[in-house]
Amino acid sequence: MNKKNNTQVVGFTAMKDGTREDYLLLEELEKSYLSETAERVLAELKRQGQVSLAGYRITRLEHALQSATRAHRDGADIDWVVAALLHDIGDGLAPQNHDRYSAEVIRPFVREEVTWVVEHHGIFQMLYYGHHYGWDKNARDKYKEHPGFKACSDFCERWDQSSFDPDYDYKALTFFEPMVKEVFARKAYDPAVIAQGRYQGLPA
Repeated sequence: MNKKNNTQVVGFTAMKDGTREDYLLLEELEKSYLSETAERVLAELKRQGQVSLAGYRITRLEHALQSATRAHRDGADIDWVVAALLHDIGDGLAPQNHDRYSAEVIRPFVREEVTWVVEHHGIFQMLYYGHHYGWDKNARDKYKEHPGFKACSDFCERWDQSSFDPDYDYKALTFFEPMVKEVFARKAYDPAVIAQGRYQGLPA
């Protein structure tokens, strides 16, 4: 470990040459970076309000806010609301597999059921438009026996596919910011939060 511009940096140029002191330094420095994850996620959402996919009547940010607002008004818990807000967060960097990208963003911090729904919402959404491209709009049926099938179907029907309305009265991002910060402040992969194998579905 050495100092560069009055800042501590590791001494190695190849990871295999790092010392315990090097890696303890990195571990300590990483703590503040991890604590700012929510801010980076929120910044990406804001960016989606400026740079967005062409052709839609609203921006990706507006779509996210509408989806989350619908979830909140349905009485969904914080995991579902944040998932609805972030289900398309991957559009900017991974448009061809945005659903899986988005799922990885939230996976350490929400229930397994919620992550599964975000990860698979892309194929479930094809029900509404796949036939227009000559695709199998019922491709989601391969998950018929999965315990998350109904939740994903409901997520798409109630909160996702219906949230492209320029006249919908949605809540501002500032309303959801505390929820995002609360979720991302959780201990990553906490078994009590992940609740692996417990699939309860969306609120009725």
